[in-house]
Amino acid sequence: MNTRFNYAKVYPQVLEKMMEMENFAKGSGIDTKLYELIKIRSSQINGCAFCINMHTVDARKLGEEERRIYLLNAWKEAPYYTEKERAALELTEYVTKISEHGVPDDLYAKVRAQFEEKEFIALIVVINTINSWNRIAISTGMAAPN
Repeated sequence: MNTRFNYAKVYPQVLEKMMEMENFAKGSGIDTKLYELIKIRSSQINGCAFCINMHTVDARKLGEEERRIYLLNAWKEAPYYTEKERAALELTEYVTKISEHGVPDDLYAKVRAQFEEKEFIALIVVINTINSWNRIAISTGMAAPN
């Protein structure tokens, strides 16, 4: 994919507002490794190579295990994720593809068994932020670096 244009150069306020949301999401109290796993998983679903590359690098810097990164797209079958992570990853998939099934009540209950209300909202903000970044990157043709 070729970059169509540099959105941040054309409209710097977009980057500024997105960074406000990103900083809010980062400061929401979600575990940093889980934060990166959510970003990777959502980016995998959306097919955003730029963001997959960025967040796998970031996860490694945090000490995330390679196998947990490699197996993230098969997290349901892999034994390397906690119940809390599984709940967050399932929520990530449903929110990323929200037009398909919404967020079912049983999933809400599963997530709430692991996360307080404020944490649930924080998860939604993290998921929505990465989905926004994915859509900007894909729409403007941002490619993963060589």
